[in-house]
Amino acid sequence: MRTGLFCICALLMLAPEAARAQQPDQDPMGQSFFAPELVIQHQEAIGLSAEQKDFFKAEIRQAQLKFTELQWKLQDEMEKMISIVKQQRVDEQQALAQLDKVLAAEREVKKEQITLLVRIKNKLTPEQQSKLAELRNKPASR
Repeated sequence: MRTGLFCICALLMLAPEAARAQQPDQDPMGQSFFAPELVIQHQEAIGLSAEQKDFFKAEIRQAQLKFTELQWKLQDEMEKMISIVKQQRVDEQQALAQLDKVLAAEREVKKEQITLLVRIKNKLTPEQQSKLAELRNKPASR
């Protein structure tokens, strides 16, 4: 269970960065938000207040709980989908109905991801956002 949680958190934190690295300036959504990892990594450089840190900790903790529940739900729906399509003859209506459930679960995950990213951005001052954007776009020094 911890491995699954770690994977979800890693995806949440790294997906915007990975997308940006693969397609620079091609992801306006990714460029509009700040991954939790980026905020945590540069908290001193952007001058996070104690109140902001507490807010981010609470929001990330709450999101992790939701992601764990949603991951279980998504996995359950995927297992059902796999059992349906493994049949020698697939019931089309049943498969499509189950696909709707899988897609609904995926939608919930994405909605929670965006919710967290919006809350993080809204808690940052314009100056902190500018500094983070600058730090995000700066090539990593080795």
